[in-house]
Amino acid sequence: MKINILSTIMLTIPIMKHKNHSRILILLFLPLLYMKAQKKAENDVIAIRNVNIITMTLENKIIDNATIVIEGNKIVSINDLIPTSAKIINGKGKWLIPGLIDMHIHGLTDSFYSSTYPTKGATFFFNTQDVMTPYIASGVTTIFDLNARAENFGQRNEIIKGNVIGPRIALAALIDGGNGSGRIANNPADGRQTVRIAKAEGYEFIKVYSNLNVETFHAIVDEAGKQKMQVVGHIPDAFKGKINQAFISNFGMVTHAEEFAKQSENYSDDDILKFAKLAKENGTWFSPTLVVIERITDQARSLDSIPKLRGFQYIHPLMQNKWLNSNQYHNRRSPEFIAYLERMIKFNNRLVKAFNLAGVPIVTGTDAGCSGVVWGFALHDEIELLVKAGLTPGEALASSTRLPATWLGINDKLGTIEVGKYADLILLDSNPLEDIQNIRKISGVFFNGAWIDEKKIDRMLSDLAKRNAENKDKFDWKKRKDF
Repeated sequence: MKINILSTIMLTIPIMKHKNHSRILILLFLPLLYMKAQKKAENDVIAIRNVNIITMTLENKIIDNATIVIEGNKIVSINDLIPTSAKIINGKGKWLIPGLIDMHIHGLTDSFYSSTYPTKGATFFFNTQDVMTPYIASGVTTIFDLNARAENFGQRNEIIKGNVIGPRIALAALIDGGNGSGRIANNPADGRQTVRIAKAEGYEFIKVYSNLNVETFHAIVDEAGKQKMQVVGHIPDAFKGKINQAFISNFGMVTHAEEFAKQSENYSDDDILKFAKLAKENGTWFSPTLVVIERITDQARSLDSIPKLRGFQYIHPLMQNKWLNSNQYHNRRSPEFIAYLERMIKFNNRLVKAFNLAGVPIVTGTDAGCSGVVWGFALHDEIELLVKAGLTPGEALASSTRLPATWLGINDKLGTIEVGKYADLILLDSNPLEDIQNIRKISGVFFNGAWIDEKKIDRMLSDLAKRNAENKDKFDWKKRKDF
């Protein structure tokens, strides 16, 4: 085949050389592209030797001093022969875990904040690789966007095409009630039609929000089931005093521990046990997002914590400016607000412990994108907070790998380290089962089989931080509508 391509090029050049010089250059470059592709194919096998594998399977199997072979984007063998063409990575003393999954993010996409008109389009543009780089640095290989937009489909396609390195992306369409913007439904018929439209647009899940009335919530959840779409989200305020009516078939997961807190008058243990029983009996999972209330509390006290956040220098200058100069949580600061948040944090921790003891599956989510919650990096904080709330390190790792993959319906593809699954993996310098903070000690990551070592990660982060610093003064959140 290579001879045929070269022959075609050589035959074509004389015919075209006087007509189109740019086409000649393209044709001359084709053999180089072909050889580059051939070279990539030859090195498309990677073996990690002498590594300790935390498989995260149901059996909690750990394979010591193992050899794992990755070909393309799949795991092809564990403790089998190493192909002679394989690139070898020394895993001595290191630990391999599945890539992490953040089940609650709000991603940055090209946006406009001012009045619009036909043909205007976005006024702020975000480089997709820059948006995804913090996930790479944190080993977050799958994300779940809970208020997705059309632009998120484009970002996902860029990753799938290989133009950008980044996580797999699951997309949920948000539906709310009331008089706001976006997908609004205030009666059952509109609720069902909104679900059908979201399905036709390509969304995979439905997120329900706080202002839905009881009848419309029930219709949305029912219609989503008919459309084979799981429902995730808030417990609408309309269920205050009758929370049991919210737990119906296909209401698959509650996001935010505070959704239960707002249903409790006195934050009692009795209420916690009641909530745990409702979720367990209905098969409703739980994503506590503990980190977001922690960060809101920090900001209510002071904005000094913002520049000190791990990963702050890697977020876009527009968002840096918003968090520092237009911070809604700091603007609400008062002793009463801080006391309320501190009380909620204690309740949330008790809730997590009770739900775990009751056998309600818990998955990690961060609400990344909210002020103070840094994409990628915040998932490490969330995992550590789950351990602080009473989960073991192994349970917290399951909550960020196997269990999210199961809820998303992709556990046959990822979430554990097994032959045949996608190579979404993190190589750690130390054992996270001994100290959960070791999830931060990343030696390298595999994103869909693409190996990115620590040095490359550091270069990507350094370049991103430098660009953000250089552009810092070009973005002012308060003036965003002027564009």
